[in-house]
Amino acid sequence: MSTDIAPAPVPKFDDDEETGRKLAIICSKGNLDMAYPGLVLANAALGEGVEVHLFFTFWGFDMITKKRMGNLKFTVLGNTATHMPQGVGGIPGMTTMATAMMKKQIAGVGVPDVPEFLEQIVASGGHLWACRMSADMMHLEKDDLYDAVEGIINASEFIEKTEGAQLLFI
Repeated sequence: MSTDIAPAPVPKFDDDEETGRKLAIICSKGNLDMAYPGLVLANAALGEGVEVHLFFTFWGFDMITKKRMGNLKFTVLGNTATHMPQGVGGIPGMTTMATAMMKKQIAGVGVPDVPEFLEQIVASGGHLWACRMSADMMHLEKDDLYDAVEGIINASEFIEKTEGAQLLFI
């Protein structure tokens, strides 16, 4: 039995080299509370030198549609994680109040709003892609989308672009 112990790896914090790693995040939900997990993970990965691609599909399109991206909502209705009685969610004005409270909490911890967060991700080298099928279903064109979206592509093209990537579906 050998007593040779390999030295512990030491991370390099002083170089800007990419890691060769890729992260592909599929953003499928457009609620305020579901927009942030993908954005936070993308931002963290970019900070670690990971190549990041976000693919927006179905209701995730709200995150990149110019008319909706700055006005995402949060609702307690059907969201048992809020630990509130479900009937409360049906009270008129509750979604508006819950959305305002969540936006205040998000801003309170220094996290930017969705459009600003997307801008930060793109400035850090992240790639934004829109799903062709979802765009067709919602009758949206590239001009309807956030300017930094690189293209409207089909699922096969996204899979090709992100070959070998770790995949997250949110």
